[in-house]
Amino acid sequence: MILDIFQVHDQAKGNFNNGEILENKPIGFPGDGGKLKPYSNIFYWAHAWTKSKKSTIGLHPHQGFEICSFVLKGSINHFDTKQNKWINLKKGDVQIIRSGNGISHSEEIMENSEIFQIWFDPDLSKALKNIASYNDYKAESFQIKNSNNKSVKIIKDGDSTFKMESEEITIKEHHFKYNLKKTSLGIIKEKVHSLFIITGKLEINSQKLDKGTFFKVHNTDELEIKILSDVILFEIISPINPSYRTYSNSMV
Repeated sequence: MILDIFQVHDQAKGNFNNGEILENKPIGFPGDGGKLKPYSNIFYWAHAWTKSKKSTIGLHPHQGFEICSFVLKGSINHFDTKQNKWINLKKGDVQIIRSGNGISHSEEIMENSEIFQIWFDPDLSKALKNIASYNDYKAESFQIKNSNNKSVKIIKDGDSTFKMESEEITIKEHHFKYNLKKTSLGIIKEKVHSLFIITGKLEINSQKLDKGTFFKVHNTDELEIKILSDVILFEIISPINPSYRTYSNSMV
């Protein structure tokens, strides 16, 4: 098993508007610092939040990448040059911008709100020729599978309406109750599983991990987890080696 763990202090930091929006970045931009660089077809991963006041990131352009925002707490407002209107997204909602041949957008993170913004790396030789597009998906649209003291929300898999150009992406949100005590996650050997502890505490390989910890695992069949409190665990499954040359590979 290959297991890499990145505590909060290992992650790059960022902020907007003089600290109105704060960020920890498990995967930062080149020059951001942090120990983890882009891999698979995941280019960037930021955990961003506000405190006592809302804050707006002004209109700015994108091309090529698929940019997903996951609302973990509170709400955000989104504007882009395709929709040409503000759209509100609440806790549990998800949006995707397939930035294609170009789009500009602005986002407003409301007070006491929290999001992931994750950039996926499609085949740019194709993506840059596509017309940019946008979709959002409401929290209630995602399938939830329940079992004893745990549940999993399927945000994106092969059967979902959530469509992406980046290949072989699966996205899940696991909820574990403390009463569960221990559990396991199935690991697909030819994939890398990227995980972020949204809330709670758990233990892997005798190492206790807290809220905000990011870890990735591959080259095994199963990951054993001890549950030390109620836990929400966010998971992205992606190919170890995408079939196309990613942007991050072209930077090497």
